[in-house]
Parts: sequence; C-alpha cells; structure tokens
Amino acid sequence: MKDIALGIQDYRKIIENNYYYVDKTRMISEFLERKAEVTLITRPRRFGKTLNMSMLAEFLDITKDSKAIFEGTEIMQTCYANEMNQFPVIFLSFKDAKGNRNLLIKQVKLALLAEYQRFSVVFNQLSHIDRKIYEQTLSELLDYNTGSLTGIDNALSFLSRAAFHYYQKPVIMLIDEYDTPFLEAHLNGFYDEVHSELSVMLSSALEGNESLYLAMLTGIQRVAKENIFSGLNNLLVCTVKDPEFKDCFGFTMAESEKLLDYYGMELDEKVKSMYDGYSFSGAEIYNPWSILNYAQRKSLQPYWVNTSENKMIRSAMTQCDKSFYRNYDKLIESGTLTTSVQPENSFYEMPSTSSLWGLLLNSGMITIEHELEPGYYQVRIPNQEVKSAFIGITEYYLQIQDGALGNLFGALRHSDIEGFIAQYRVLLETLPSYHDLKDENSYHMMMLGICITLSGDYEISSNREWGYGRSDILLRSKSPASPHVIMEFKYTKDTSYDLEKLAEEALQQIEEKRYAAGLDGTVLCIGLGHRGKCMEAVWKIDRKK
Repeated sequence: MKDIALGIQDYRKIIENNYYYVDKTRMISEFLERKAEVTLITRPRRFGKTLNMSMLAEFLDITKDSKAIFEGTEIMQTCYANEMNQFPVIFLSFKDAKGNRNLLIKQVKLALLAEYQRFSVVFNQLSHIDRKIYEQTLSELLDYNTGSLTGIDNALSFLSRAAFHYYQKPVIMLIDEYDTPFLEAHLNGFYDEVHSELSVMLSSALEGNESLYLAMLTGIQRVAKENIFSGLNNLLVCTVKDPEFKDCFGFTMAESEKLLDYYGMELDEKVKSMYDGYSFSGAEIYNPWSILNYAQRKSLQPYWVNTSENKMIRSAMTQCDKSFYRNYDKLIESGTLTTSVQPENSFYEMPSTSSLWGLLLNSGMITIEHELEPGYYQVRIPNQEVKSAFIGITEYYLQIQDGALGNLFGALRHSDIEGFIAQYRVLLETLPSYHDLKDENSYHMMMLGICITLSGDYEISSNREWGYGRSDILLRSKSPASPHVIMEFKYTKDTSYDLEKLAEEALQQIEEKRYAAGLDGTVLCIGLGHRGKCMEAVWKIDRKK
C-alpha cells in the first residue's frame, strides 16, 4: 500500500517514492491551451498550489527528463504530451519569505540564488556588458544578510533573458506564493521598506519581457496597487469564483472517495460535514490537507490550520466598521450571509467591508453559495472544520484569552452550569471597555457571536419563534448525550435593582413562554441578569421524554 505524502510538495519526490498521488496533470494542458501570457491563481493555503507548480516545472523544464514520472498520467493522453521538457523554466517559491524584515529579505534572495545556481550554465556565454550585470546582480543576491533588496530589480528579467539566449527558446516562469512577502511585510510593519523593489522585480519580469513565453503565479490574493500587472494585455486572474482551473486545486468528491476507499475508509456524511463544502465556480471541492490527514490518522478532527490568513483577518478586523460585525454575527448564527464580496483586491491595499469578505473568501473561511449579481453573493461557512477555525478569530474579535470559549461551552456540553457561569463571569470582566454593553441586545449578540464554538454540536437559533414567543438563544443539541440550552438575557441600568431577581425574571419568561416545547432529553434553561460587567444567573434543568 502506498504511503501518504503528507506535507511533501515536490512532485518528483512523490512519484519516485511511490506515494499516493491524486492526478492533477490536466492542469498542464489547460495552462498551455489557454496561452494567457500571465496567469494568476488565488487559492487558500494547503490546497495544493506548491505541488501543482512543482508538477508544472517538472513537466515543462528543458533541463529535466520527466518521461518516467508522468507515465500513465492524464497529460500523456493529450496532444500536449509533446511539450514535455521543451522550455527553460524559472521556478521560484516565496512561501518561506516570512518573519522580520531581515529574514524575509534573506529568503527572497536565497530563492533567487537557487535559480541562478541551477541556471549557472547559461551565464557562460554572456557578452562583456551582460557579464558585468550578472556579476553585480549576483553580488547583491549573495549579500543576503544586509536586510536590503537594493539591486534585485532586474534579477528575474535578466535571468530569463540569459536562459532564452542560451536555449533559444522562450522562458516559462512559475512563481509560487508570490504575495507572501508583500502580506508579511504589511503585517509586520515594514511594507514601505520592501514593496518597491519587489514590485519592480516582478513587473520587469512579467511586463514587456520578450524572453517570456508564459508565466503562472499563485497566492492568496491579488496584489494590485503596486502595478505588478499593469500593462499586461493578456492577464488571466483566477479567483475561487472563476471557472478556470476550478478543479485543479483541492480534491473533488470522486478523488476524495477514491483516496479514502484505497485506505479502507468511507466518504460518509460525517466526513463530508467535516471537510466538504467548498465551491470553486460550482465545483464541489474538499480540503486536500484535511482528507490526507484523515486518511493517515483515521480520526475525524480539524486539521486545517491557517495561521497566516488568521493573522491577516485579525489585523483587518481592527479596521473594519460596524456593518461587518453585524454581518459577522449573522454568519455565525445561520452559517450563511448575503453580502458584497470583492476577492480581486487585497484588504490592506483597499480596506473596505467587501474586500474583507473577499479576504475571508480567498482564505477559505467562507465559500460562495450563489452569485446573486456581480459582486453580490450568498456565502456560507464551508464545513465544521472551518467553523472550528472561526473560534480563534471570534476570540480575537472579542479580545478575550485564547481557549476561553472552549472552556465556556465545554462546561455546557457536560451540563456544568456553575462552571459555565463562572467562565462567563470571567469573560465579562475581561472584555475590553470599547465593547459597549449598554442594553439587553448587547449581551445577546455577544453570546451569539461566541456560539460558533458549538456549531458542530448544536443548531443555533436566535429570536426564532419557539413555544409561545421568541427565545433569545436556543441551542438545540444534535446529540442525545448533550443537553439542549435556552438562554434569556435581561439588563438594567438601575444600580439598586437585584441582578439575581432580574435573572429569575428571565428564567420565568423561559417557563411561561414554553421555549422548551418540542425538545426531547435534557434542557438547560438559563436566565441571565446584567448590569455593565456584573452578572447573576439562575437556572433550571428539565428532563423531557
């Protein structure tokens, strides 16, 4: 039985070591057939971008013999099989260009140096002038510990020109995670110090470069403001909403089913609920990282960790307006939302509510259900795994300690109401002052926002008709082992009013309005009385047949 290539992003290594491989080689024929001078594909992390770029490089690179590693693949059944190993290919990945300024610059230069080393033979036939340019550029690249990008502006265009003259064939350029250094520099506060050199280097390689045949770039989102793509008459931008390459990143249902069957596992409803749900221009897509982890560990749990995207989202949420937070709460409550989404531009360049939703879309935190009109979509949270990833974002949104929400609702799952009340009291005390808890609805919406931690185990309802009225929050358990939960919120400004009495009024409302009608099993009824950051609670446990 073949091993699972978990975390291996080198196509040749996967094939030569007989790892399980989901054939995505049809992407090569689509790339060559479209002949867009520059193709930009945006996808979430861990959806196979680097592996696909490695596959493209192995197939096209004139310096390699790739016949054995593509034997039996889909590309070999097409007319493009004859294009194998016919082009000089410059392949760069900036996925490691992270951290502080010096580390980022070092990683960019090391990536360029690796390609200069791999193409060393093409520099043997340089003219006197080109020899000087080469020596100066190489000297700048070798000086990678100075924290300066000065002198690299023509590094890629010069390399492509030298390769073109040596092989007498135009160059194919592949740049994986091209946007990582831009986004990292923005997040870490030194964007103005590096963006100009990076932009000039890329734009000089992609615009008006007579040595270039085709280029493909991958990333999370399009960096538009720096004019990297300005002047390109043949630019194809493929976001998650566009039809091009729609099933080339991530696993289709058939691919996921075949993979799990190979390892003696089944693509049942539980697996679908956890990892399915992405829609790339109508194609049903599973998270490949999660499916591979599940196949290896045989444990149904969240595996997708998007640290970089979470950092971007958290940073963006500090700049967004109240309309975003209102829609965020709607998304948490129902799992769906109708809103304006702009995935084509990055939030840090063009901050707006629609570009923030675009960031969430590009990052894989939401997916498109329906396009209602251009730029206006019904979006949803793809699956249970992504819902769990929202927990950290919600904690950041509320500015509470990591893990606080897990403790809060962990107590509820086990019918530990005293533990829940204690954790809720701590949460209220630690909430920042700008969270204006000024009325009953403030507490209601705050609790609703943090109920995302329960969405895998509970159906969340807010202000829905139930019994003889509308309960504030009803958490209907999906498992007989966990209790249903009904919460009713009350608020007073009167400092002389007894909060415990106020909580009793809330509990009495639950009973009088029969909010527990129709629920079977254990029901936790909780009345909550609030004033500022002070709170009292009373509760009752009903056990229904």
